[in-house]
Amino acid sequence: MKQHEISTPTDLLDSRGELIQKGWARDLILNYHRSQIKASRFRIKEWDYYCILSESVGVSFTFSDLGYLGFIAATLFDFGKGEEVSDAITTLFPMGKFNLPPSSKQGDVVFCNKKLTLRYLLVDGNRIIEVHWKKFAGGVDLVGRIALQQNETDDTLVIATPFSKNPRAFYYNQKINCMPASGEIQWGNRTLKFSDSDSFGVLDWGRGVWTYANTWYWGSASGLVGGHRFGFNIGYGFGDTSAATENMLFYNGRAHKLDQIEFHIPPDDFLKPWRFSSNDGRLELDFVPIIDRHSNTDVLLIKSWQHQVFGRFSGVVILDNGEKLQLQNFLGFAEKVINRW
Repeated sequence: MKQHEISTPTDLLDSRGELIQKGWARDLILNYHRSQIKASRFRIKEWDYYCILSESVGVSFTFSDLGYLGFIAATLFDFGKGEEVSDAITTLFPMGKFNLPPSSKQGDVVFCNKKLTLRYLLVDGNRIIEVHWKKFAGGVDLVGRIALQQNETDDTLVIATPFSKNPRAFYYNQKINCMPASGEIQWGNRTLKFSDSDSFGVLDWGRGVWTYANTWYWGSASGLVGGHRFGFNIGYGFGDTSAATENMLFYNGRAHKLDQIEFHIPPDDFLKPWRFSSNDGRLELDFVPIIDRHSNTDVLLIKSWQHQVFGRFSGVVILDNGEKLQLQNFLGFAEKVINRW
């Protein structure tokens, strides 16, 4: 499959609210303006999702404006015990009131009410996450601060993806992998510590107009292979990917583009071993699950069914120059999500 790499900066949308360029890029060079969207405000989706993992613990934060629903969430992971705990806050009809920035390179994201203060801050090239969540998951307060180091010269994965059923629907997304993380999260007598020598984060930054019903597959991992920063983003199922897939390897800050990936998921149990393969033979991985973060929401016209599974990848990936990298028990996650909203 021939994939189109976008290299010329333009606006994301034309005067009709349709994508000017379709494909993938190494940086966020297309300018997103919410005011240029020619669709109902109920269909606009904007989100910033961070996931930070060490070998033993992890944490994720979601900040999303789904049009008729605002959703802010956090999850703590203990990979030794195979446990997770989550909490979430929802608001009605934010429709842009969260003021999520039009670019991942500028602006802060802040939510504050009587129960929660969550901040995503850009400070001297670092991404800072600060949280104070009162009585998190019905227990004691969750308090912490994590700093993510982003090398501005690193490649990222950016995709501008249309939807074939609606020319004014689009998926504009950036994944920033392999960011060293440091800090800690305190929840009662539990402390989740992150050191930039063995802890790494990913940002899933997205803006778009979605169609009503979608199923997608997504996998991500970041860490060290042979002392070098390595990560990957794999996925499919969301939008018309004929111009480009969202599959990419990251090694020492450089992108290595992959073609198509397939998730081989056991049909009866998400905690059984998975397998991943590519049509070009450049990714062949086994996956041993540890935690299945499962949720199922079905309320009138809104349905969200998801299995986000954390575990360890083992196998071989091949870089653009033909170099083979061997992964062994490489921590990350993969998911299957069905949404109707």
